Amino acid sequence: MLVSAVNMLLRDDEFETLEDLCASFGRDPEEMKEFLRQSGYEYNVEQKQFK
Repeated sequence: MLVSAVNMLLRDDEFETLEDLCASFGRDPEEMKEFLRQSGYEYNVEQKQFK
């Protein structure tokens, strides 16, 4: 569910970058990437989404 919400916020241009999104919620982007990496998701910068 987290992946879906993050991807939606990035896709719908709510936030320009993952860093902007994380700053808005007081989170570290690297911690977010690592947390989702542990569940099998990798962040694609060009597509602005986790896959």
